[in-house]
Amino acid sequence: MESEIDHPCPICGESGELKMLSMTAEIPYFGEHTQITLACDKCGLRQTDFIPAEEKGSLCHTLQITTAEHLRARVVRGSSATVRLPELDLEVSPGSHSTGYVSNVEGVLLRFLDIIDMVARQAVTDSAEGGEGAEEAVLALGELRSRLERLMSGDALGEYNLEILDPTGHSAIADADAVVRELSQEEVEDLDYGPNPMVFNSSDDAVE
Repeated sequence: MESEIDHPCPICGESGELKMLSMTAEIPYFGEHTQITLACDKCGLRQTDFIPAEEKGSLCHTLQITTAEHLRARVVRGSSATVRLPELDLEVSPGSHSTGYVSNVEGVLLRFLDIIDMVARQAVTDSAEGGEGAEEAVLALGELRSRLERLMSGDALGEYNLEILDPTGHSAIADADAVVRELSQEEVEDLDYGPNPMVFNSSDDAVE
C-alpha cells in the first residue's frame, strides 16, 4: 500500500514529495511483520524498517555458522540494529541514515566485504601517499577479507558467530539454530539507535 505523507521530507524539507509504502508478510521464525518504507521523490531518501506484530523487547540474535544451510538463513535487520562478527572484531552500527533490510547470512557477509573493500581502497590511497600505518592497514584488511571468503566458501564453518543486537526488537535471524536472549540494560545503553523513527497516526500524517 502506498500513501502520500502530508509532512516535509526530513532530509530535504520538500513538502508533497514524501510517500510511505507498507507491506505485511509472515517470515518463518520471525512471525508477522510490517515493512514500512519512507521515500522522497525529490532527494531520493529511502528509509526502511520492519515492525513486528508483537512487541519483542530488546533482543540479541546469535547464530553460530556451522553449516552451508546457515549461510542461507534469512536475516531481518531493523534500522536500529548493530551487526557483529565478534571473532573478527567487525561491527556495523546504525548511522543517521540507517535503513532496514531483508537478506540472508551470506548477504550480510557480503555487506561486510563491501565495507572492507571500501576502507581498503582508501588505505591503498593513503599508502601511496606515504600515510603512516596505511601499509599495515592494507595487509590487515586483506587478511579480514580472506577469512570472510573462507567462511563463505565453507572452509571455516563453525569458527564464527553472527550477532544482531536490536534495542527495538525489530531484527531477527530466522533459523531454528539461532539463539535469542534479552539485552541487558548496560548493553542497550551502549548501542546506537540509528535514525529517529517516524510515527504515523491513523490519517497517515507523519510526525517525529
